[in-house]
Order: sequence, then structure tokens, then C-alpha cells
Amino acid sequence: MSFPSWLSQLYRGLSRPIRRTTQPIWGSLYRSLVQSSQRRNPEFSSFAVRTNTCGELRSSHLGQEVTLCGWIQYRRQNTFLVLRDFHGLVQVVIPQDESAASVRKILCEAPVESVVQVSGTVISRPAGQENPKMPTGEIEIKVKTAELLNACKKLPFEIKDFMKKTEGLRLQYRYLDLRSFQMQYNLRLRSQMVMKMREYLCNLHGFVDIETPTLFKRTPGGAKEFLVPSREPGKFYSLPQSPQQFKQLLMVGGLDRYFQVARCYRDEGSRPDRQPEFTQIDIEMSFVDQTGIQSLIEGLLQYSWPNDKDPVVVPFPTVTFTEALATYGTDKPDTRFGMKIIDISDVFRNTEIGFLQDALSKPHGTVKAICIPEGAKYLKRKDIESIRKFAADHFNQCSLLGKLRLECADLLETRGMVLRDPTLFSFLWVVDFPLFLPKEENPRELESAHHPFTAPHPSDIHLLYTEPKKARSQHYDLVLNGNEIGGGSIRIHNAELQRYILATLLKEDVKMLSHLLQALDYGAPPHGGIALGLDRLICLVTGSPSIRDVIAFPKSFRGHDLMSNAPDSIPSEELKPYHIRVSWPTDSKAERAH
Repeated sequence: MSFPSWLSQLYRGLSRPIRRTTQPIWGSLYRSLVQSSQRRNPEFSSFAVRTNTCGELRSSHLGQEVTLCGWIQYRRQNTFLVLRDFHGLVQVVIPQDESAASVRKILCEAPVESVVQVSGTVISRPAGQENPKMPTGEIEIKVKTAELLNACKKLPFEIKDFMKKTEGLRLQYRYLDLRSFQMQYNLRLRSQMVMKMREYLCNLHGFVDIETPTLFKRTPGGAKEFLVPSREPGKFYSLPQSPQQFKQLLMVGGLDRYFQVARCYRDEGSRPDRQPEFTQIDIEMSFVDQTGIQSLIEGLLQYSWPNDKDPVVVPFPTVTFTEALATYGTDKPDTRFGMKIIDISDVFRNTEIGFLQDALSKPHGTVKAICIPEGAKYLKRKDIESIRKFAADHFNQCSLLGKLRLECADLLETRGMVLRDPTLFSFLWVVDFPLFLPKEENPRELESAHHPFTAPHPSDIHLLYTEPKKARSQHYDLVLNGNEIGGGSIRIHNAELQRYILATLLKEDVKMLSHLLQALDYGAPPHGGIALGLDRLICLVTGSPSIRDVIAFPKSFRGHDLMSNAPDSIPSEELKPYHIRVSWPTDSKAERAH
């Protein structure tokens, strides 16, 4: 098939996915995930020495000769053991007769978590000994031969999900922690969702999967970037915090629809909810508006959503930035529960209460409240005192009521009220953000609320030249259960406007972005995009307490790899080609002393 006809057939086949029905859940989350894989009949044992996986054998396999490979999960009284692989568990009968003494010796003496290969016959369990909790609970393996592939030393912790382990120990021995069913489930679900996203974007909607460089140059504004030394004195690469410039340049290059599972880097120091390296589902489109991007993402999530969760309902509700702050006290509200902020200024307009009079007399002064349903029933006196103290500690923050709303929700849930259903996924678009914010260090100067390539709202372009602080942007965020999981914008495609915002309003050195400005002058199409935070999304879908639970080899909250002890020191002779010398803290103290 020639490329043009293939392309035309692809585009003729474009269609919005039909909402799928929820699949019944009959076992653990892990088994549900594997079941969804089985419906597509993957060949789990192709190219391997085994004939079957531990988790797939059923009564339909009775009498079959099989070869299995896995880890010894459990052994009882040297009469049987449970063998485990990624697919599940199966019971193996240890032979007791003298003719099988060598097999018995291997299976009885191998430590738990040793790797073995066994061959034998699938037989029924004795009547009354079936285990309905195991998918393989009706059968067992009568072993004929066994081989110890690798013995296991004494473990630092047991490979069981219900065993509590410190996070530091889990990260130090990550390769052992990955054997747990929960980690297996998390990573396999992540893989399946990404595969479905690729299918939706590339196969159904004509996106092109393109890798962009990891070594780049420093970008003005935004998060702090990691630096990589070069062999040219005083010159450094930067690890990109996102492929932002590249994906815009791809639109200038006529690629039309770009997609990438992108690795991104931000040097943000010690933050418990962040990783120095993370993954984005990065998307850019030409000839699109905000509504088009939003519809694309809604369809993408609906199509890739796991079968063991309630289906995603579209379209997602939308609120403006101003409405979100007024109603929820934050720009990433958790809409699974009410307790909205209410303006009650009119009630107290003629009040004689001094501090309320004082508040209402100020410009834009308001009196706002949160109604806590059944608060008198659930909250105790010490809870009220806790709320009062929380309010006092955060008094001068504009986001006080938003934080107070969440604090009240926490207290109510500790008292038994169900407010935030963990099985509910509440998506929300937040739009019409301000284009600029005052800089914290110098409020008279402006910085981009999103990034400097975000286009202003069409109705507010005139404000850029008169009152830029009042200009809204074409920036949109996607929020899920109070967490920002995506953000994007329609971009500036006019070089003159981009140069004016960078140089005049943001006072940035335009030479650093001369390549982008030049590209915009050569017929750049209107374009926009978005990036979904894959780690955060999977964390919420799986109900994991931390994004580190959905990343194979994460860093600690201090940015350290506890398994390999990275970052590590480098000998001074290896730094010489990069013209770098380490200045230790003690050296600087000595210099100050002189």
C-alpha cells in the first residue's frame, strides 16, 4: 500500500471512541489487569523456556505437561510450595517418594524467593482442598523434574504487600520491591495506558511520535534546570524541563501533530511530591483552538482508561481561574465534595462587629464563609480549636479559605464522614488564567503565569500595551481530584508579538530565543498543545500514596538514588576536560576568613 493511500485510509477511519462499559472485578487489582491483557491473547510464554505462566493454568489444562519458571513464594511442611511469576501463583506438590529424592531436595532446601524451574503434570487438587481465592486454586502441579536456577540470600524484607517496609528500605532494594504484586500492577497498568494513548493518538488521530533532544540550552523563566558541562570552557548544556520549544518548532516544520512520551528534568530541590526527572505525555497540534485540545484530551483519557475503573464521562466541566478561586480558594479544586466558599458580605453590610466592618470598608473587601454540613455532629471542640489555629497560622494568605476547606475535609473524614470517594475520578478544566503575575522578589516586574510562549486571550490583546497585569491567557489546566495532572496553552505564533512580550514586558534577553523568534518569522502556523503528567496521573488512577510507587526507579524526596548512591562524587582529573573545579563549603569559609 502506498503512503498516500495508507494515509487517506487512516484519516477516513478517524472516529471518536465509544464509551466502554465497566468490567466486573472478581479478584485483586492485579488479576483484573492481567485478565484485561488475556482478552487480547498475548503470548506470555513465547521465546521462553517455560510452556506456561504460573497464573494462567486452570482446570482446562488438566493432564497437560508443563514447564514453569518463577520464585518460591511459600513452602509448607515440605509437602508443597507456591510458585510465583509476574502472572500469578500456582501450587506445586513436592514429591515424597524415594525415586524423586533429588527433586525433593531441590524444592525443600531452596530458600524462599529462590528462582526455580519445574516440569510436571497439571492435576486436580484433592476434593475439599480447592482455594477459591486463587485463580489457579482448582489445580496443582505434580512435579517430575526441578532445577534451582538461582538461590536467594536472606532478604532485607519479605516480598509481601501486607508487610510494612520503610520507603528508604524499599528504594534501597528497589529490585526486590518491584516483585510485589502492587508494584507489578502499577507498572503494568502504566504500560497499558501508555500503549492505549499511543494507539489513540497515532493510529486513530494521525499524530507523529517524535523524540526531541535531551541536551539543549538554558530557557529563560520557568523552573530551574539541570546543567551539563561541555568540553568548551564556560559553556553548558541544559536538560530541558519540557520539550516546549522543540514541539513548537516541529509545528513550524509542518509536522502538524506531534506526540512524545517525554522525559523532563527540573532542579527543584527537596520536594516530597516531585521528582527531578519525570515523564510527560507531550502533545502539540497545528490549526487548533482551546476547545480542540480539550476534546482531544477527554477522548484520550476515555480511550486509555483502565477497564477495572468506572468509565470516564465526557465532556469535563470547566471553570475559570477567577471562579475557581472564588468558589474553592484554589486553582486546582477537588470537586468530589461541596463545602464551597460563599460570599456573605451583604449579610454583614450593616454589622457593628468591628473587624467585619474593617474588612468590608477596604477596596474589594469581602466576608466569606464555608458551610460544613453536619459539622456540629462530627466536629468536636478540639477540632474547632484546630481549625481556628490553622486559620490564624495562614491568615495573610489569599488561599486561606481553600486550605481551610481541605483541612475541614480531613477532620471530617477522620471522624467517619465520607467526603472524597477514593473510587471517584472528578476531572475539571480550569481556564482563563492571568497571562502575567508580579514577581515575588520585585512586584513591579512581571513574570509569565504559565510560560512566555502562551498566547494572550483574543479579547485582551489590547491590554498588553496598556494594562498587561489584567490580560488573560489562553492557558488551560486539567485537574483531577484536586491535583493538576496537565497543563497547556495556545501558543504565540507571531514573531513580533512574541518579541514584544519577551523583551518589553518580561525583560528577557531575546538573544537566548533568537532561533525560535526567527522560526516564527518563517510562516509559523497557529498551534497549541498540552502536557499530561504521567506519573501523577497513574498515581491517582492506582490510588498510590506517592508518585514514587508508580515509577520503576524513582529518586528519594531529596533527589537521591538510594540504590546506587547517586549523585556521586567525581575525581578531579575527570573534571579537568570540562574546565570545572569543585569549590567545597570549607574552602569558601577559609576564603572569607582571609
